[in-house]
Amino acid sequence: MIKGKKITVVLPAYNAASTLEQTYREIPFDIVDEVVLVDDNSRDQTLEKAKELGIKHVVKHEVNRGYGGNQKSCYSKALSLGSDIIIMLHPDYQYTPKLIESMAYIIANDVYPVVFGSRILGKGALKGGMPMYKYIANRMLTLFQNIMLNQKLSEYHTGYRAFDRKIFAEINIEANSDDFIFDNQMIAQIFHAGFEIGEVTCPTKYFEEASSINFRRSSIYGLGVLAVSFQYRFQKWGLGNFRIFRKK
Repeated sequence: MIKGKKITVVLPAYNAASTLEQTYREIPFDIVDEVVLVDDNSRDQTLEKAKELGIKHVVKHEVNRGYGGNQKSCYSKALSLGSDIIIMLHPDYQYTPKLIESMAYIIANDVYPVVFGSRILGKGALKGGMPMYKYIANRMLTLFQNIMLNQKLSEYHTGYRAFDRKIFAEINIEANSDDFIFDNQMIAQIFHAGFEIGEVTCPTKYFEEASSINFRRSSIYGLGVLAVSFQYRFQKWGLGNFRIFRKK
């Protein structure tokens, strides 16, 4: 805990058996109270590895629900445990768990209700091996979204995120996609609800075991980002009433 606030790390897992232990061992358990792992019907030994590590809260999807569907289960379980601060950490070791403390303290001290680990602040992305086409696409989409959403984030596409539980009382994540665009929809919901997002510099690692989406899926995701941006702007202008922006 920090200042009496219960901290839970959620691990949205899919075929993460080879990297889960390394990720789990670096979680700062001096402040983290609970760990939740949701296995999205992995084809490897992720579930067995989680049990071997002694992760108490393990949820298994009997069918693959997708990245967004996995997160919905993660946050639902974390909230049911009475968590005050929820941190999503990918178990593929692409993001370092060593930033959990910094991100949690920012929220616990009421500086920001949401904190992202940004690969773009500094030179973490390219130094960590992010493919150039992904870096360029990241920068272009981020510029577009900053204009459309009237914000100044360094990136919208990081998977390292921390939330105050009050966020989930104001946005309806169940209205979001079960696919990768879930992350982007959630950002739009957070800004639409009037919350701010803080960022910390985060190094990243790209390697064979780290989960990634291929060029085709990346292209589909990019088109989804454009759609979310236009939905946000039309909603703000009163020209639309999109389901993702409706209150629970």
